[in-house]
Amino acid sequence: MRVRDNLLAAGHSLLRNGRRSLLTMLGVVIGVGSVVLMTAVGASMEKLILSQISSIGARSMVIFPGQQEGGGQGPLQAGYDSLTQGDVSALENLTTVTSIAPAMFMNIEKARYGREETEPRVVGTVPNYFRNREVTVAQGRLLDEKDISGGRNVAVLGSEISDALFGREDPIGKRIVLGDRPYTVVGTLESIGTQFFQNADEFVFVPLSVARAATGQKYFNVVTMQATGDFTLAFDDVMYLLRTRHGIVNPDNDTTKDDFIVRSSEQANDILGTVSLGLTIFITTVAGISLIVGGIGIMNIMLVAVTERTCEIGLRKAIGAKRMDILLQFLLEAVFLTVIAGAVGVIFGVSFALLTAAVVHKFLATYVFAISIPAIFIALIMAFITGLGFGMYPARKASLLSPIEALRYE
Repeated sequence: MRVRDNLLAAGHSLLRNGRRSLLTMLGVVIGVGSVVLMTAVGASMEKLILSQISSIGARSMVIFPGQQEGGGQGPLQAGYDSLTQGDVSALENLTTVTSIAPAMFMNIEKARYGREETEPRVVGTVPNYFRNREVTVAQGRLLDEKDISGGRNVAVLGSEISDALFGREDPIGKRIVLGDRPYTVVGTLESIGTQFFQNADEFVFVPLSVARAATGQKYFNVVTMQATGDFTLAFDDVMYLLRTRHGIVNPDNDTTKDDFIVRSSEQANDILGTVSLGLTIFITTVAGISLIVGGIGIMNIMLVAVTERTCEIGLRKAIGAKRMDILLQFLLEAVFLTVIAGAVGVIFGVSFALLTAAVVHKFLATYVFAISIPAIFIALIMAFITGLGFGMYPARKASLLSPIEALRYE
């Protein structure tokens, strides 16, 4: 019965000073809301990065020329001429890797079919490329070795390119124009999404031999492959081979000295773990500071409340209220403030996270809304502890007041 009475008394007191209570809760609302928002953004980014990792396959490796992922845009720029046919031939001789697939980008601005046109990313490659990227055919077929050896002008379309040029029309066997040359469509792909932060659904794939003849390019923008056994051994073999062929002396394994980048799903997972740890530490720090500021505000307001309600405290003690009753009432008021503020903060945090996801999705299609349920519970627990910790001193001060002195207070 005593607990229920104290709960009712605490609730009535907070309602009686509604404006003050709202202002007091503001610090905790901001703190908890910030935690929820940042953890939601972190969870969304983690999903985005994991989708990039999974898109290259569990045992795949990707080599880029220069020191920038993506292999340059269009024709190779300065510093992007480090991957040669000799490198590819040497990689094919390694026993620790297989399914070697070089690729080069063609600088073609428009793809046309009849009156329809769109802007593609044209990639010249070999059949192994699709295996390494775990690509699925929607219609028709993929490129094969006869296309490469025969130099056939054939093309496989990404899902967005196919939709833009053909809509619901069957594209297989139709001819599109890439630049000023016609290509016969032999296949279309299921939606791939983003790979290495590039929209793979905008890609058009043509035989590597055709791309090489059309561009005169001798170097590759990217080379993909798969490990045959121990992944670490395969990765080390690739690094050693390329450094040896390119005359790079790098005993300290400083990758910034290399003229290439090797990326793998395992390596990306390690990077993701480091980023997640740093994000967790950052969020914890911000949350701690915000809640401490909010807790100090609550303690100050509760001290003011104790002073303003001295006569009330004296009257309650005079009619039989015990020290524990007074302490419990003021402590419950502080906890009420922080828990309610925490709940409001969660609502605001989730709402802003949804808004952020909606805005970012317009620019980055694979960005999706994600929320960390454990982070929400932790934020609410921290709010409860804040109220308990910072409410204890004012509550204790109220409980220690002498009833006679309290009744004399004006």
